[in-house]
Amino acid sequence: MTSRIKFPNGLSLDLSGPPLVMAIINCTTDSFYAPSRAQAEQAVERALEAAAAGASIIDFGAESTRPGSEYVDAEEELRRLIPVVSSFCRQSSVPVSVDTRKASVARAALDAGAIIINDISALQDDSEMAPLCAKAGVPVVLMHKKGIPATMQNQPYYNDVVTEVNQFLLDAAKHAEAAGIEHDKIILDPGIGFGKRLEDNLDLLAHLADIGNGDYPILIGLSRKSFLGAITGRTPEERLAGTLAAHAAVYYRGAKIFRVHDVKETVDLITVLEAIEKRKG
Repeated sequence: MTSRIKFPNGLSLDLSGPPLVMAIINCTTDSFYAPSRAQAEQAVERALEAAAAGASIIDFGAESTRPGSEYVDAEEELRRLIPVVSSFCRQSSVPVSVDTRKASVARAALDAGAIIINDISALQDDSEMAPLCAKAGVPVVLMHKKGIPATMQNQPYYNDVVTEVNQFLLDAAKHAEAAGIEHDKIILDPGIGFGKRLEDNLDLLAHLADIGNGDYPILIGLSRKSFLGAITGRTPEERLAGTLAAHAAVYYRGAKIFRVHDVKETVDLITVLEAIEKRKG
């Protein structure tokens, strides 16, 4: 597994130490977590605050892909996203990721200053995405999902969720490399909550070390998700404690990037866990 994410502009992020924090900045009006919804100026302000709080990556998204969400066309996604990315990149050097599955949106975002593409379809929804990312030389996040966001929670089923998700991601990584994307620019995401039952999510978290066979860094996106509500009975606004508990669990299972709504609290969690680990001698 690579110990460093390298960007085409010469910058890099170290993966050999504590997990990195990726801040979720939604440029949408329908995210499942209401406080994260934002218009352009507010989204830029939140991104700058997240960077100041310790986020190593800012992840902008302009299409909600929560269970039951509707498709957003490229024109609308561009309208929401590009002014925000451009404005933030003029004000901060923190690396920008864009959460999109459309090559036209990714291309415009890269032109606006983004340097990571976070694709929930693992480059499968748009045939132009893999060649675009390969040519640009940018890191990519490949995520597993079962079905499409509008219907993915309609009775998903697996015989062995860990094995099946792992194989899907390894195949997606192989496809990305065949398209010209360098091995050390591939990040895998098991897709917590994307076409999974409660027990599937828990199995993936419990066996996270098996995902990617140790060959790729793992990004985990579980912040305030519904499986935490299923366990605790809490609303999205009340799921911070459950989120931090789950992040502590995957800290010990090798996750390298935490994709989160709550940057300050997650940075504190990692800082405390690291302080304890250093006393092991």
